[in-house]
Amino acid sequence: MSEERGTKILAVCGKGGTGKTASTAMMARALYESKKAGNLLLIDADPAMGLLSALGQKALRTMGEVRENIINTAKKGSIEEKERMSDMIDYMTFEALTELDEFALLAMGRTETLGCFCPVNTILRGAIETLSGNFDTILIDGEAGLEQISRQIIKKLDTLMIISDASSRGIETGDMIRKMIEEDKVMKCNKLGIIFNRVMGNEDILKQSAEKIGVEMLGIIPFDEKIAEHDLVGKPITDLPADSVALTAYREVVEKAMI
Repeated sequence: MSEERGTKILAVCGKGGTGKTASTAMMARALYESKKAGNLLLIDADPAMGLLSALGQKALRTMGEVRENIINTAKKGSIEEKERMSDMIDYMTFEALTELDEFALLAMGRTETLGCFCPVNTILRGAIETLSGNFDTILIDGEAGLEQISRQIIKKLDTLMIISDASSRGIETGDMIRKMIEEDKVMKCNKLGIIFNRVMGNEDILKQSAEKIGVEMLGIIPFDEKIAEHDLVGKPITDLPADSVALTAYREVVEKAMI
């Protein structure tokens, strides 16, 4: 996190199948339309790169490819090549950045090399932190759970948003994540909240569930048929009509998350 710029870092997590990536895309749209996010960076930290699809974008280069380049050079390169690689990490990170009118986008992507490369991940984490100093707001779409966010991206968040469906399993996952943050201290997080997605009734029960596990409820997102229609034909979620009920609800979520 950039103390000098006061960069606001938000991240989205939750169990698979809750609509996490579509939610991130709608929050991205709400952020850049509100004009309150300033210079906005979106990080797709899911190897499946679903956020790119939801945004209707493609990455020319991913951080996974940068990492592969570093690993291969570390294995086979000469001393001179390794020294040059060390000096070029920040440059390669900027090369992996896709800059658009509304936001910039960085995709983590996949890595094909097996084994543990924690030192490489540490180097890349530092490079991303350097990059983040150029942005006012960062929104991260992580893999299901917290492991990848805490291991590969950052160590401190302003707001972590748990996306849950209206099920006991989703709520249990939310409680597990709360314990990881508050009790296990896997990550520093200033604000933790839960968002119930694709809701069709039972709102009072969901509010009570959030209170029971001790997590602030950031919003209840109604089921929106227009999202299913966009998914079916492959249209970007960010092309939803302005009166989309889900998008309208996420505008309110963003207001709470940015406080």
